[in-house]
Amino acid sequence: MNKIALVTGGSRGLGKDMALNLAKKGLDVVLTYQSKKEEADKVVSEIEGMGQKAQALQLDTGKTETFDSFFSELLDGLSAKFNTDKFDFLVNNAGIGVTAVFSETTEEQFDSLINIQFKGPFFLTQKALSHMNDGGGIVNISTGLTRIILPYYPAYSSIKASMENLTKYLAKDLGSRGIRVNIVAPGAIETDFAGGMVRDNSDMNKHIATQTALGRVGLPTDIGSVVAFLCTEDAKWITAQRIEVSGGQML
Repeated sequence: MNKIALVTGGSRGLGKDMALNLAKKGLDVVLTYQSKKEEADKVVSEIEGMGQKAQALQLDTGKTETFDSFFSELLDGLSAKFNTDKFDFLVNNAGIGVTAVFSETTEEQFDSLINIQFKGPFFLTQKALSHMNDGGGIVNISTGLTRIILPYYPAYSSIKASMENLTKYLAKDLGSRGIRVNIVAPGAIETDFAGGMVRDNSDMNKHIATQTALGRVGLPTDIGSVVAFLCTEDAKWITAQRIEVSGGQML
């Protein structure tokens, strides 16, 4: 039986590339989307075109009160489509970006970041563990901005730093089950993050490229293969690690 990965926020951007690369590695995929069902269904079709099984489910990681119903729906899908009641890998990818200097960060922005990017993954993971096979793994997603200090991301990067710390705790707690827990930290990537700032602002794009050892900004396709690798036997001895995928940005 193929192993199964659950990828939150897998309908577009980095999450889509993660889902597709997991399928390339021979894993079946359950991906979640918040509102763009049509985009999620297209990813499912692409994965099925590779010969793997896939399913898309709606989930808002900022609403922990919906998690019980989500897992009920997930279990129904696992039984009907995958002929199992458990999955193997969890990729906590879903998130938002908030661009604001410290003095202008609002409580609403802060609470939104906390709910979607820390509280949500914390309790989603907690509920997921009873439905995961031993010997699998968890991949959390951070940001290069926990190392690279820029003025517009104090709340975003601080909350991602909390995920980095949680990753180490989970790795220690779950080691007895053979569940590996790592966190991937992308550098600047050409996506719609922060309104497409890196992708659409040519001056910023060029500036970041000059500050990056490999001479360009990142693409969504630079990240998914690393996440997929961490969900394979080739990564069986890697746990509790922060893996930055930034092309050597701001060394």
